[in-house]
Amino acid sequence: MCGISGIIYKTAQKAGSAPVGRDLIVMLEAMTHRGKDSSGVTVAGEDTLGGLIVRLWIQDSEWGTDLLNSVESAVRAVDGEVTSRDSRGGFLRLGVDSDVDISRLAGLLISITGVELHSIGRSSEVIKDVGTPFEMDLRHQVTEIHGTHGIGHVRMATESRVDISHAHPFWAYPFPDITVVHNGQLTNYHRLRRSYEDRGHRFQTQNDSEIIAVYLADKLTAGATLKNALEDSLEELDGTFTYLVSTQDSLGFAKDKWSAKPLVTMETNEIVALASEEIALSAVMNTDIDRAEPQENEVMTWSL
Repeated sequence: MCGISGIIYKTAQKAGSAPVGRDLIVMLEAMTHRGKDSSGVTVAGEDTLGGLIVRLWIQDSEWGTDLLNSVESAVRAVDGEVTSRDSRGGFLRLGVDSDVDISRLAGLLISITGVELHSIGRSSEVIKDVGTPFEMDLRHQVTEIHGTHGIGHVRMATESRVDISHAHPFWAYPFPDITVVHNGQLTNYHRLRRSYEDRGHRFQTQNDSEIIAVYLADKLTAGATLKNALEDSLEELDGTFTYLVSTQDSLGFAKDKWSAKPLVTMETNEIVALASEEIALSAVMNTDIDRAEPQENEVMTWSL
């Protein structure tokens, strides 16, 4: 049992204008009974001044001079420049000028021994950690991050281990700004993974949720709309699932034919909020707003 949440300010007038980080933490904290093993968010629509946000993590260590030099060498190898740097324990957030080959940069970064790449985004970043949303916020100050939309997750580990690597959201390596949070289980994960690996895709974990992000990114890159990609997933992903996806300018969900994993939505002219439970919506929305419960084989998208 896990909890997922999402929010989008549909009428946001500029990047970084809405308290998305705060909203996601409040919503997730209301659902900590659904999972306390790990927590995570994607905050999208940040004002990056035209650059990239790169989020990295190293296990059981801190960012020493040698590792930082290796990372900055990878950036320079793609003719990029590090414009900002913030390290907290094993976490590193880099600002990078955007005129680089993102796929090549991603490959160079994960080739550094011990380095895990959580996301590269033109306007978004993935922040995830073990523990509750409140504990994550104390370490990463998520509530201070403004954007236009985002998604979040609290996890109760059922099959894969409890660690930061398997916390949600999952980024669609190496596609910028496409991330997923997921409640459920895919039964055709191994077949899908083999097919993507045969085509040259790389995966950083054994979590079935990672394949959803790559699946959607592959569809979008081939020219599908987000809604079409979500609709295709209802037929091509097997199992029981409800998932949310965040892209550079959109938010969407898909719910499988069994409709076993809950989702509740509230919508006004300005805001859409989604979560596994109404208690999370009530934390950020007026309780007088009508709620809706998506049913089987249902998808919806919202864009800025």
